[in-house]
Amino acid sequence: MIESEDEISAPLIHNAQNASSSEQVENSPVEQVALTVPPIDDTTLPVVTFRMWVLGAAACVLLSFLNQFFWYRREPLSISAIPAQIAVVPLGHLMAAALTRRVFFEGQKWEFSLNPGRFNVKEHVLITIFANSGAANPYSIHIITAVKIFYRQRLTFLVSLGVVLTTQVLGFGWAGLLRRYLVEPASMWWPQNLVQVSLFRTLHEKEVRARGALIRNQFFLIAFICSFAYYVFPGYLFPKLTSISWLCWIFSSSVLIQQLGSGLHGLGIGAIGLDWSSISSYLGSPLASPWFATANIAVGYFLCMYVVTPIAYWLNVYKSKTFPIFSDDLFTSDGQKYNISAIIDSNFHIDLQAYEREGRLYLSTFFAMGYGFSFACLTATIVHVLLFHGRDLWLLSKSAFKEKQMDIHTKLMRNYKQVPEWWFLCVLSVNIVGTLLLCHYYNDQLQLPWWGVLLACGLAFLFTLPIGVITATTNQTPGLNVITEYIIGYLYPGYPVANMCFKVYGFISMKQALVFLQDFKLGHYMKIPPRTMFMAQVVGTLISSLVHLGTAWWLMDTVPDICDRAALPKGSPWTCPSDHVFYDASVIWGLIGPERIFGDLGYYSAVNWSFLIGAVAPVLVWVATKAFPNQEWVRLISVPVLLVSIIQMPPATAVNYNSWIIIGFLSGYVSYRYYRDWWSRHNYVLSGALDAGLAFMGVFLYLCLGMEHISLDWWGSTTDGCSLASCPTAKGIVVDGCPVF
Repeated sequence: MIESEDEISAPLIHNAQNASSSEQVENSPVEQVALTVPPIDDTTLPVVTFRMWVLGAAACVLLSFLNQFFWYRREPLSISAIPAQIAVVPLGHLMAAALTRRVFFEGQKWEFSLNPGRFNVKEHVLITIFANSGAANPYSIHIITAVKIFYRQRLTFLVSLGVVLTTQVLGFGWAGLLRRYLVEPASMWWPQNLVQVSLFRTLHEKEVRARGALIRNQFFLIAFICSFAYYVFPGYLFPKLTSISWLCWIFSSSVLIQQLGSGLHGLGIGAIGLDWSSISSYLGSPLASPWFATANIAVGYFLCMYVVTPIAYWLNVYKSKTFPIFSDDLFTSDGQKYNISAIIDSNFHIDLQAYEREGRLYLSTFFAMGYGFSFACLTATIVHVLLFHGRDLWLLSKSAFKEKQMDIHTKLMRNYKQVPEWWFLCVLSVNIVGTLLLCHYYNDQLQLPWWGVLLACGLAFLFTLPIGVITATTNQTPGLNVITEYIIGYLYPGYPVANMCFKVYGFISMKQALVFLQDFKLGHYMKIPPRTMFMAQVVGTLISSLVHLGTAWWLMDTVPDICDRAALPKGSPWTCPSDHVFYDASVIWGLIGPERIFGDLGYYSAVNWSFLIGAVAPVLVWVATKAFPNQEWVRLISVPVLLVSIIQMPPATAVNYNSWIIIGFLSGYVSYRYYRDWWSRHNYVLSGALDAGLAFMGVFLYLCLGMEHISLDWWGSTTDGCSLASCPTAKGIVVDGCPVF
């Protein structure tokens, strides 16, 4: 496709180079999309049907319950929409065969039928949109867990419901205002959607089998059965497959070697996981990641994990040797766990005298370096988008109200009524007013002042576009969580719940907007009427919020000592890794405040130089692209993706990244480059099959064995096996279970 002045370009991706110009006009300029998404539409297919409502709502409820149920576990089983996408197919066909085709209120305005004909792909897509709503865990549940479980303070169900609903729905406004930038341009291709598009085609299109080859349906079924059968080993019989840290097995008494080799508590040298749940649980499917994004993540991970962290630790920067090299815990100056409850007064505010008695709060080496990468990522995202995409976004803004050259998918979508922007603005306005009232009338529980709500909304809107550009082209999302904590921590220190609420309203409304935009792009690829998509997203989000909160509340009331690692019985899965990290962040940024940790009164003030480093790095890459225009690899360097690489650590660990990078290399580079035909037919189908098999077996194991507390106790039952990896190495530091140097 020939670029015009009014067309957004794609400096981060490869365009199809081997197609003729006439072919390119009728297909996407992004080769991965052209190979996966059919450039056709059937406008006669019914979309909003009785089957869609029943199966969509059921899928949303079930996935919401299961994902929240497994979220508190040590290895959180994140069930994507793909299992539901598969399971509803026979149910849809059954309903099409069994339900009456009688037309009710025939000839009237409200005419409808329970069975308009064959179960079709567009109904299926809408059901999947409902399922997507249930597959995403509301981040605001972390607030409820932190207040009720960790701080042991009062937070009513009504207030909790208000927080969950307002944070989930707030992103609709941002999504509606930014569709023209992040959905319509072909260069905003949202790689993760190609997995679901490929699966839809597998489930609905008839395919002629080539001699000696498998059609997509056969390949999916074989891969699904293998994934389902295999997960019984890492999921129950042999959990050590989750993290094979073989160095620890050889050097069972060496702290140094276990620090280097532990996949869960150390640097993970040589550690690998043969468990799809550990591979895809934090970074998503490596099969859906473009190779250039995988390479950037690998470089960033290597720099942080194997260059910056070891140097800082063995030079004893920030007293590093007094603490574990990799941990999400908070420590005192002598390496002991920090007693947070001792520095909270009766008004749920920091007690400064008690804080002086307890002393400074310290972080593990990797935790501190990880914050530095997060600081740098924020400024790098802004500068990168301005340099590499700024001109394109400006031209797109100028051409928003006139015809511009479009790819085939955008042309086909113009056949449907678009969602008016005032719909999104109404949802946004009502939601902001509701949030202001909620925080005002229940300020004793939420602590966030009215100006904090407005500031959080402003930050979310400001960053949704630049972060959306990165997500839409690389499948990786830089987070706003750290900068939101930093800002409110300085402006309103000593109030941990206010800090958590500000972070959720500032970060999650942006993240939720990206979820809606990604779903809009899925509907764009599958030619779903935009107004119907809007309806499915709103209803699905409301259902999901209610079920997620209800499930979390039930678990917190029924599971003894949930999230309390010290009180839980040995081997208990209810350790809540993500909630621990969220709670620690609320202590660092909210209760104690950034000034006492990263500011003038803190021990880690030098980490703030990361903001400058992050701003400068994209400029160097941009200059390099101008100086060496023929060097393709220079153009593919993405500093935000490189820096965002370790944003999931902790709770993600080295073994999650090692295995993810290896699979990403085999898929995105080896298979895509040398086995293009196989990749185009089977890569995304394989990703969906692995997800589905894992999810079904994971649920099956819990229902049959986990609920009955039937477990095995042998050498292979313990993950990692690196008990000394978390030990300090400073002289004279005494920690239970560790040698004293």
